[in-house]
Amino acid sequence: MAKTFKDKIDSGRFILCGELGPPQSCNGDVIRKKSAHFRGHVDAVNITDNQTAIVRLSSIAAGKILLEEHIEPIVQMTCRDRNRIAIQSDLLGAAALGLNNVLCLTGDYMKFGNHPEARPVYDLDSIQLIAALARMNEGRLLSGDTMKTPPHFCIGAAANPFAEPFEMRLIRLYKKIRAGAHFIQTQPVFDIELFEKWMEKVREMELAEKTAILAGVMPVKSVNALLHMQKEVPGVRIDEAYISRMKTAADPEEEGIKMAVEIISHIKNIKGIRGIHLMPVMWESITPVILREAGLNRQNEEK
Repeated sequence: MAKTFKDKIDSGRFILCGELGPPQSCNGDVIRKKSAHFRGHVDAVNITDNQTAIVRLSSIAAGKILLEEHIEPIVQMTCRDRNRIAIQSDLLGAAALGLNNVLCLTGDYMKFGNHPEARPVYDLDSIQLIAALARMNEGRLLSGDTMKTPPHFCIGAAANPFAEPFEMRLIRLYKKIRAGAHFIQTQPVFDIELFEKWMEKVREMELAEKTAILAGVMPVKSVNALLHMQKEVPGVRIDEAYISRMKTAADPEEEGIKMAVEIISHIKNIKGIRGIHLMPVMWESITPVILREAGLNRQNEEK
């Protein structure tokens, strides 16, 4: 029997995750085409949930398509658009479809997307959502009602090692793990020194022993991509050396690949890191290249 994503986490294996953004349409073939770039290279693939508050194909529907393509999905679930009734209903639907890996997120605010007039919900926050999934695993809904057939979710959460205040980010990480997070995916690392400082504190708090921390890595194609993240994405810290390299690169895409490989090669050896979460936004095809050059080729491994 093939090992599940949760089995691999529990085994201590070094985890590799990818990420895939659904289309702004009902074209499921987009998911099928993108899946080929991840199959055999990673242990699971995140499906984003209307990222940047832009309407996209449902993460649950996209996750089901990935299952059909023999790739284990991680369905993102945000608190932005649903109250606790809708969230629990969608989660039960996901579990019924065989989607057992869920990344719990608060969700980007409406002002980042193309529906700024939409009303946010935020009935739960991400920590409460994690606790809700843990409770559902025990067979209980938030109402206290019990279920005859409970789900078996592998619960994930996000962490931002770079946002201020630094200490509050560590407190939130602690709360997410205490609430029941089996794995943590971080924001993309573009400041290795600060990330090492964060991981040092994580080890001091003995949190790395309680969950699987997967470091985020985002390959970029241009200096404009870095500058956009630095300006628009809250909490992102980018070492100026990376910006300078991209500005002067003869081939920015090749330089972006080289930077991603260098970052992976460094952070995979940091004590307490259990894996890499590769986020090739709109560049899924580069996934096998980066993993191969980073010495993380999985194609010949026994699953």
